[in-house]
Amino acid sequence: MLFIGVIGGGRCSPEIAQIAEAVGREIARRGAVLVCGGLGGVMEAACRGAREAGGLTVGILPGNDPAEANPYVQIPIVTGMGEMRNVIIIKSVQAVIAVDGEYGTLSEIGHALKRGLPVVGIHTWELSIAGRKDGAIMIARSAPEAVDMALSAAERGIR
Repeated sequence: MLFIGVIGGGRCSPEIAQIAEAVGREIARRGAVLVCGGLGGVMEAACRGAREAGGLTVGILPGNDPAEANPYVQIPIVTGMGEMRNVIIIKSVQAVIAVDGEYGTLSEIGHALKRGLPVVGIHTWELSIAGRKDGAIMIARSAPEAVDMALSAAERGIR
């Protein structure tokens, strides 16, 4: 069983929420477990999509109260670690899909790449080194493509 991280902002536009929901739905349809930060925005939308498709959702929460989880998280894991929980999310998955996002998402992308995990992005950060794009994030144009890329890379153990 593969665990796929979905990362992104705690707030997002309706358009981004639709994309995240489609990502979650596709993860569930493909039989993988969705792991996220368990709060709102992209995380909530992805969990909603996964739950509606019969999938399993895990939320790794920054605080100490499982009630902080969005209503679509089935397994809330409290950490009491604040933003440091981002590392736990990344250590718990075989691939990451970044949808939109802010600096917290960027930190998760960095931890994933440092760990050698595949990172797929939709409307998210583009990385460069000395002004040159480094191509570390695989860019997807749709939710099904993102999930295909993430699962294929995770199964092959590549980034």
